[in-house]
Amino acid sequence: MAIYLPELSAHDVSFPPLSRALDDPDGLLAMGGDLSVQRLLSAYQQGIFPWFSEGDPLLWWSPSVRAVFPPDTLSLSRTLKKQIRRHQLHFSVNKAFVRVIKQCAAPRAKQPGTWILPAMQQAYTELHRQGHAHSVEVWQQDTLVGGLYGVQIGSLFCGESMFNLMPDTAKLALLALQCHLKQAAAGWIDCQMPNPFLLQLGVQPLPRPDYIKLLTRLRQQPMPTAHWAARDFSLDDNNG
Repeated sequence: MAIYLPELSAHDVSFPPLSRALDDPDGLLAMGGDLSVQRLLSAYQQGIFPWFSEGDPLLWWSPSVRAVFPPDTLSLSRTLKKQIRRHQLHFSVNKAFVRVIKQCAAPRAKQPGTWILPAMQQAYTELHRQGHAHSVEVWQQDTLVGGLYGVQIGSLFCGESMFNLMPDTAKLALLALQCHLKQAAAGWIDCQMPNPFLLQLGVQPLPRPDYIKLLTRLRQQPMPTAHWAARDFSLDDNNG
């Protein structure tokens, strides 16, 4: 059976109502348009994100169930504290955004392809340049060993992707993100869709209507622009 998808206009950044998102594949809402800053911000403010593979048209999604970390979900366990000390890890925000997104796009052992295509990298790098997309980095001395990036919408951080080159550094990047957010807001993190790794960490599956209510509230609570100034920071400042 053929699937009908609304095709977005190149001159209009609006989206169809979320009620028109498909059940199969879950959450597929529209195709086409572009990855301009204006369109991407419009999408995230409505609970929509782009996701497509090489050779596909530009596809836009709003899944029926979202994955959200509520405030204080992530905590620094003894094991993670030992990892930090043993490997002499330290953390930063927005000091290596381009390197983080390139590492997130790199092929992985069980996933040789990537959806973070050059056009996506360019689009989110421009979002970063304009102050909307941010990165968290995990370092071992001067070597980048883990990190993540995403888009800030009000006081909600919409995570896009993460990577680790050492055990637990993706987990530490998430924890560092929540600690950083909590310095200026409650600490909500959207991770798009549940997966086994996120569920193991305590992510909360949230039906789309509940997610939209949360998004509507949090997008009206802007974080100070200065909070994302590139800098190093310590987890010890927030976790004792």
